Amino acid sequence: MIPFSVLDLAPIIEGGDAALAFRNALDLARHAERLGFNRFWMAEHHSMPGIASAATAVALTHIGAGTSTIRIGAGGIMLPNHAPLTIAEQFGTLESLYPGRIDLGLGRAPGTDQAAAYALRRNLASDANQFPSDVAELMDYFQPRTPGGVRAIPGEGLRIPIWILGSSLFGARLAAMLGLPYAFASHFAPQLMMDAIQLYRESFRPSAELDRPYVMLGFNVFAAETDEDGEFLASSMQQAFVALRSGQPTKLRPPVEHYADGLPYAQRAMLDQVLACSAIGSPPSVAAAIETFVERTGADELMITSQIYDHEARLRSYAIAARSMARTA
Repeated sequence: MIPFSVLDLAPIIEGGDAALAFRNALDLARHAERLGFNRFWMAEHHSMPGIASAATAVALTHIGAGTSTIRIGAGGIMLPNHAPLTIAEQFGTLESLYPGRIDLGLGRAPGTDQAAAYALRRNLASDANQFPSDVAELMDYFQPRTPGGVRAIPGEGLRIPIWILGSSLFGARLAAMLGLPYAFASHFAPQLMMDAIQLYRESFRPSAELDRPYVMLGFNVFAAETDEDGEFLASSMQQAFVALRSGQPTKLRPPVEHYADGLPYAQRAMLDQVLACSAIGSPPSVAAAIETFVERTGADELMITSQIYDHEARLRSYAIAARSMARTA
């Protein structure tokens, strides 16, 4: 059985707030730890009414304090928004608090729109084109250093696994060149997934961090007792994507019966595309979808996300996913 992990955006539901989102995130992390999930990652997004994990490193201190064994990390930090030294210090702090449990995934997108990106950086000179050099600078801060010059304290001398995240060939190429593990955002941008996997594996250069390619793929799971119930749960995520692509992101809305059936063809086609890497339905349907996906991609690990409105239903979905992964071993 390959490892399976959790990606949680700390969804802010309609009728709820960020405080509830963080309570639910910790409850989910503890649930995932008991179920044997390998990692619990949170992601940096800004100016999104339905996502509470903007201050990702701060949110991870909450998760780390309430768990004991599961790895925790960022999936990811959008590095163009930050000075590499700041991220080295933040994750050096996390590693010092929760030694041996911290991952740092790095992405080159802003995780927001242009207006919020400008508000974060005050200028757009430090943009995605600097991503490779920013990654190199960040990695250097974790190396042992002699006194003098700029130092990340805490940070220097700590072994924190760094991942490259992406949804295009750029990240695959960079991860391969640096000899780092690669996580592909197939849970919402699957179009280039197979090309990116092939490029990464064929171009990989062994490094001090990793001797062979390691691919983790994002995968949506909306699992319930029946296929119909799974489709019902997935409608909250479908609504969120339609709102986002319409330029009007919202809090995560309650599910709607047969939601997609009432959409125009273009929106239904968009949902079919962005949610192509998903398992929706009953335990047998979910197990079959996971097995097919792993066989097709050769994934080394799955990062499962379940953007479900009802928290108890989300916990059940992850429990079904864990049992399904065990059955497909």
